Amino acid sequence: MKKVLMPIAPGFEEIEALAVVDILRRAGIEVVMAGTIDNPIEGRNRINIISDISLDSVKNQDFDMIVLPGGAAGTENLKKDPRIKEIVERLYKKGKFTAAICAAPTVLSAIGITAGKNITSHPSVRDKLTRAKVSDERVVVDGNIITSQGPGTAIEFAFKLVELLLGKEKVTEVNKGVLARI
Repeated sequence: MKKVLMPIAPGFEEIEALAVVDILRRAGIEVVMAGTIDNPIEGRNRINIISDISLDSVKNQDFDMIVLPGGAAGTENLKKDPRIKEIVERLYKKGKFTAAICAAPTVLSAIGITAGKNITSHPSVRDKLTRAKVSDERVVVDGNIITSQGPGTAIEFAFKLVELLLGKEKVTEVNKGVLARI
């Protein structure tokens, strides 16, 4: 079974986090929502969630993919957290998938792994994407880095992650119940 880590920090964008977790779990992927703080964790729209586990409990585990949800405050909290940098660098160096949506590609940029890569993000943070080739596409894949623009692209982003982990047939199977335009 494929295993995905999604760190959840205060101020996370709820649609981006929960839509992605939902689609991945429908596909049979184990998704670990790891809280950067104790529960409950409040999102940008004041929706509180309970993470599956603390980030400290899983930070040294191996995953097939890490997915960073956006949200301005959530992204800044991820960027300031040294555990996130350590996990992203370790998984990226192992060739694992590294995914980020909305403002979260700025975390990848700050870590330095997007230099020379084609990426996208929410238009409001594109000036913070240093040394990357910024695209207007809704979802961009460049090697093992996957980025997307925001809440309105979360379902497309999630299905691209399913495709990369399990193939197009699984996307078609899961979408029979979801009915997304992909």
